[in-house]
Amino acid sequence: MKRYHMIVSGRVQGVGFRYFCVMNAQQLGLSGSVRNMENGMVEIFVQGDEATIDQFIAIIKAGNMFIKVEDYTLKALPIDPSEKKFQYNY
Repeated sequence: MKRYHMIVSGRVQGVGFRYFCVMNAQQLGLSGSVRNMENGMVEIFVQGDEATIDQFIAIIKAGNMFIKVEDYTLKALPIDPSEKKFQYNY
């Protein structure tokens, strides 16, 4: 079990990126949250099996016809045992 903090930049606001993250994370059984930042980037906390997190990252990097991830940072964090689902944060 791993937990990461991600900051994602690119065309990630106003294109359904948060919904895309929630939908894919829930399908993969990951927990965490996603929120828009004032600087145009998106912040993601994601927790789960490392291989599944790698799969999630690959999916969001690939994006879709509207989403274009240009860069991201990834920082390991301690596990949050109280976190049970993946959701939007505002």
